[in-house]
Amino acid sequence: MSNIPETGRTRRVTIRLVVLQVLVLSLLATLGGRLWYLQIRTGSQYVAKAQGNHIREVVEPAVRGEILDASGRVLAGNQTKLVVSVSRTSLLQQKDHGKAVLGRLADVLGVPAKEVQEKVRLCDAKTPQPCWNGSPYQPIPVTQQATTQQAMQIMERREDFPGVTAQPTAVRQYPGPDGANAAQVIGYLSPVTDDEVAKSADKTGRDRRLPSDQVGRAGLESVYDSDLRGTTGVDKLAVDNLGRVIGTDPGSIPAQPGNNLVTSLDARVQKSVEDNLLQAMSDARKTFDTVTNENFVADSGAALVMDVHTGRIIAMASAPTYDPNLWVGGISANDYQALTNTDSNYPLLNRAIQGQSAPGSTFKVVSTSAAVQAGYSLDGHYSCPPSMTIGGREFKNFEGESFGDISLEKALEISCDTVFYGLAYDQWVKDGGIKPKSDPGDWFFKTAHQFGLGAKTGIDLPSEVTGRVPDRQWKQSFYDSNKDAWCAQAAKGGTGYSDQIARENCIDGYQMRAGDAVNYAIGQGDTLVTPVQMARIYSALANGGTLYRPTIAKAVVSPSGQLVRNIDPHADGKLPDDDKTLQYINQATAGVITSGTAAWKFAGAGWPQGKIELHAKTGTAEVYGKQTTSWLTTYSADYAVVMTISQGGTGSGGSGDAVRRIYQALYGVDDKGNVDTTKALLNKPQAELPKFNPDGTAVLTQASFLDPVQPMDTSGGYQALPAALEPARAAGRPAARALNGRIRA
Repeated sequence: MSNIPETGRTRRVTIRLVVLQVLVLSLLATLGGRLWYLQIRTGSQYVAKAQGNHIREVVEPAVRGEILDASGRVLAGNQTKLVVSVSRTSLLQQKDHGKAVLGRLADVLGVPAKEVQEKVRLCDAKTPQPCWNGSPYQPIPVTQQATTQQAMQIMERREDFPGVTAQPTAVRQYPGPDGANAAQVIGYLSPVTDDEVAKSADKTGRDRRLPSDQVGRAGLESVYDSDLRGTTGVDKLAVDNLGRVIGTDPGSIPAQPGNNLVTSLDARVQKSVEDNLLQAMSDARKTFDTVTNENFVADSGAALVMDVHTGRIIAMASAPTYDPNLWVGGISANDYQALTNTDSNYPLLNRAIQGQSAPGSTFKVVSTSAAVQAGYSLDGHYSCPPSMTIGGREFKNFEGESFGDISLEKALEISCDTVFYGLAYDQWVKDGGIKPKSDPGDWFFKTAHQFGLGAKTGIDLPSEVTGRVPDRQWKQSFYDSNKDAWCAQAAKGGTGYSDQIARENCIDGYQMRAGDAVNYAIGQGDTLVTPVQMARIYSALANGGTLYRPTIAKAVVSPSGQLVRNIDPHADGKLPDDDKTLQYINQATAGVITSGTAAWKFAGAGWPQGKIELHAKTGTAEVYGKQTTSWLTTYSADYAVVMTISQGGTGSGGSGDAVRRIYQALYGVDDKGNVDTTKALLNKPQAELPKFNPDGTAVLTQASFLDPVQPMDTSGGYQALPAALEPARAAGRPAARALNGRIRA
């Protein structure tokens, strides 16, 4: 029997009951307060969210704008293809979730049923490709290559294929007008990434990315993606709690097609430049190199034509190249591997803006300007011996040539290295030599920067590189980055050429040596330039000294053909030369054509210099461990034409014939030197924009161009739309509405 008094026990029970009552009342008060907050204070907000859960968005892709050449030829357009799509919503409403329908569809398309089933499943963290990463309410494309017969089987037997549609849809295409490729300039599309979708979630209109979108990844497709992409449409569908569509929402947004981009490219000139670059490389591979005792490798190259008065690009070629249509519909793993492995030599690179190499003697126009700024007279005469010994090393003239005392004009014309060695060495000494003054003139380096070298030109293409001007600042920075590696190599005591260089650089690699200065003056050593930089320089020499920013796009035009905005030429600066110096250089570069290093490819080949005056500078750049790089930089009153071929031989030998043929095509010059302007591809740069038809297509005057409104079959012939598909067009379905006369076959 407990010793606790009855009154104490009762008191404790009472306390416990009171605590329990307080706890229960507190919980009820908290619950009541939360219910009041959810139902009264913020009830309307949650009601709206609940209602929103019954609205699903279905994306209506916008037709991407076209990329046109200067005359309206389609470089990147859209092709009408028969796309078979499946509605997951419809499949889920069927007893077997559409398994039988997908099986019948696979039989019609001639593919395994598993392949079709995988394409319509939804992507998640556990589901590998292929799968659908778009909205589950969006029609899922199963194939973009349906034949007319397959489409008719599907549309005429609708009862057997509920939820399956086959209709014309716009698919990106790169038709290559007149055989022009321009792959690296135009670029390509690829699907949007999850990160891009997430980052644009709060944006609207053209700035918003949706999982079904394709975006530009290279070239003009990338730079002008926001202009070309258009605005994706959104159809809002009301669904019940089982996901079944029960109606539409008035908040739907129709798709808006993208704008067209008119470029300064001329497809015919582009084809000529591409063909002549490839021919020059082919010819080089058949030419014996007496230095390496084997034929030239000619592994890559670039060429471009620039309007000297605006900086606009008329043609730009890069080799090796590729077919941009490989990316249409998603590039295969094998094709991607072929484009990116070492054996391919990286055709995705645009070597006109990303290929950098020593410019060789084409750099001597910069050195001539530098010499004038440093105080050397244009009227003076300078020694051109077969070689010079500087810093204990012999620097030779090309093939040991000797011309005595000559003018700078003659030095440019015959490309005498030793004249420029002497000028650069003399200026190096004046600047203090190995112990430079506190404020050295550095005219040869300053002038290169004034010519725009060592910096991007600003061309409207992605991933342009800067090249390199190896001035004192660069020398110090390069030394700081590589000192440890040089000293480690030197410590091994090797006897090779690279070991000797490492030992020297370990000690004083930061110094501007005499050898650095003289090598630099002839475009050798650590100097790097790109073809577009050299085209810009030689255009400036032609137009009186203005450095224009290279551009490819001329205007953005609406789908109906109305001007949205012009993209005007932009002058970034002037060359440091006065009129006298410019005239002097022009006279010297004309002499290169008539009696200098390029004469055997032009004057000797019947070029009509008296009618169409050309100017040129050849360059043969030496590269350690490789064959020489061929450079030929030229200009007329209208165009600058530049070509370079890696391991392609001498400047005129490797590129001379090809560059002459490009000028012949531009101006209508035959092999005998006769000029026929009716055969000229473009004897003057085209300034005006193309005219447009009422439906927005460009007015093309040549009969060789296809009617832009008719779809074609794969054999190249014209084809009418199947009768079974006409109702879809007439009903105004998204694909049919998107056509609007703008989709090209």
